[in-house]
Amino acid sequence: MRIDCPYCGPRESGEFTYRGDALPVRPTPDGGEDAFFDYAYLRDNVAGPMREHWYHGGGCRAWLVVERNTTTHRIASATPASKAER
Repeated sequence: MRIDCPYCGPRESGEFTYRGDALPVRPTPDGGEDAFFDYAYLRDNVAGPMREHWYHGGGCRAWLVVERNTTTHRIASATPASKAER
């Protein structure tokens, strides 16, 4: 699988580290233990298009939001995490 890094160009996935789903937002400290438990441990197992966080440790060391189909592994886009829409 190749990821088209916006800074370095197309690279093999071995240069990247997968973090997971890009949608969950960390709850505020006053959100309670249940909210943090849900954030930390409950994830959807998506079969199809999904937005994910990937870290390019073998290159520019940037965090990216990659839109990838989890069934086919086809990558639709990769954008810097700082510029990605929520």
